[in-house]
Amino acid sequence: MGNSIRMQNYIRWIVGLTVVGLAVYGNSYYFQEPLLYRVIGVIVISSLGLFILTTTQEGKEALKTVIDSRTEIRRVVWPTRTETTQTTLIVLVAITIAALILWGLDSLFGWATAALLG
Repeated sequence: MGNSIRMQNYIRWIVGLTVVGLAVYGNSYYFQEPLLYRVIGVIVISSLGLFILTTTQEGKEALKTVIDSRTEIRRVVWPTRTETTQTTLIVLVAITIAALILWGLDSLFGWATAALLG
C-alpha cells in the first residue's frame, strides 16, 4: 500500500513539474502573441501545475506552511511611523560614525605607511 502511494506521489510530481515547464516553454514558443495572452496562459497553466503539486505529500506540507505563515504575520506587531523614523536615524548616525572612524584609520595607516616607506 505504501509503495503505491509513493508511486502516485512521484507521478504527480512529474506531471505537475511538466505542466509548469510547459507553461514556461509555451511562453517562449508563442513569443509573437500579445503579452496579455501569454501572461494569462502562463498564470492559468502554472496554477494548474501548482494545484497538481499541492496534491503530493510535500505539496500539502508546503501549503500548510504558507497558511501557518500568514497566521503568524497577522500576529506581528509592526512598528509605528515614529519608531521607524527614530530607528532609521539611529542607524544612519551609527553608519556615519563607523565611516568616519574607518576613514580616520585609513588616513592614519596611509600616513604611517608613507612615513615608513619614504
